[in-house]
Amino acid sequence: MSGARTNESLLSRHLRILDVFEVGAAFLSLSQIAERSGLPVSTTHRLLRELEGERLVERLPDRTYQLGLRLWELAARTPGALGLREIAFPLMQSVQNSIRQHTQLGVRDGVDVVYLERLSSHDAVINATVIGGRINLAASAIGHVLLAAMPDEAVRALVDLGIPRYTERTPQTASEVERILDAVRRQHYSSGDGLVHRDARGIAVPVRGPDGDMVAGLGVVVPNDRQPVAPTVEVLHRAAAGVEKSLRRAYVAPGHPHALPGARYRPLINSSSLSMKYFDETGSGYTNSDWRG
Repeated sequence: MSGARTNESLLSRHLRILDVFEVGAAFLSLSQIAERSGLPVSTTHRLLRELEGERLVERLPDRTYQLGLRLWELAARTPGALGLREIAFPLMQSVQNSIRQHTQLGVRDGVDVVYLERLSSHDAVINATVIGGRINLAASAIGHVLLAAMPDEAVRALVDLGIPRYTERTPQTASEVERILDAVRRQHYSSGDGLVHRDARGIAVPVRGPDGDMVAGLGVVVPNDRQPVAPTVEVLHRAAAGVEKSLRRAYVAPGHPHALPGARYRPLINSSSLSMKYFDETGSGYTNSDWRG
């Protein structure tokens, strides 16, 4: 297995290594990583040593590898997503206290929903999503509210790439997706029965940013039991309105007369007023350690 790709950069090969780790494959041996990445074992070993040196992967005593904690730290500095997650979290708790199943926050990345946060009850219905996990936009209720804000050509391109079929209810054709999106635009919510698992129903509403653009979907996964969705939609709309109000307050530009303390850090942090003032005064509130030290 050569695994060679024309003009593939070193960075691309490092990413091929990192991409093989999944929820169901969190601990992998050298040979497993080589097989999954399509790279020669010798190349894989060299790249793993480099990634280990940068603490992007960790080698365990049994000689398997896992992703390194430094990846989480880098992700935690991603502007926008983490600030949104912190702002939305109290309102997600309110939804979860009412619904008592699964409450989720997702954003679009390419043709997928990436889940930023999830709250779950111990005895809730089955749910295939995880924090940091991905599901095709066309296969989830949150994905449908995000897709409904996209231009028609983007929707057609997504369908042309192919939609994973999780169940017989997962839409596969352009006409199926367009019919779903027409309903979302009319109703201002999405409800999908058995899209990923037959026993589960996804219900979601849009979350818009201060400029009116779609920034996320807020949703729940509940039993697919034919119960009316209207009460759940009302709970979600109320929470989404609260998130949007908090986003408008939080993202007033630095220097504006109504800007909150720590406005320049709001895309990353949403903390108490005293904490945000501290970040303003100190520049960041912390310094990064020397990774090679």
